[in-house]
Amino acid sequence: MNTAELKNKIFSQIETLDATKIEEFYGILLNFINNKKEVDEWLELSDKQRQGIDAAIEELDAGKGIPHHRVMNKLREKYTHD
Repeated sequence: MNTAELKNKIFSQIETLDATKIEEFYGILLNFINNKKEVDEWLELSDKQRQGIDAAIEELDAGKGIPHHRVMNKLREKYTHD
């Protein structure tokens, strides 16, 4: 497969992704372009750390997270002194 064919195949596959997957792919692509080694960093984590991250992602995917704006409002209320 030549470069043009490969690019077309990649673009075709990207077109089928939903919004969440596109955002994930974009992050991975940026990391790759910027020469970041997420895989190496992931492998350097302990099993317990990886399990914690996976559990947190599952909770967020299940809608159990707290939206950023709500957390920030709560912190502002707690720590802002007039």
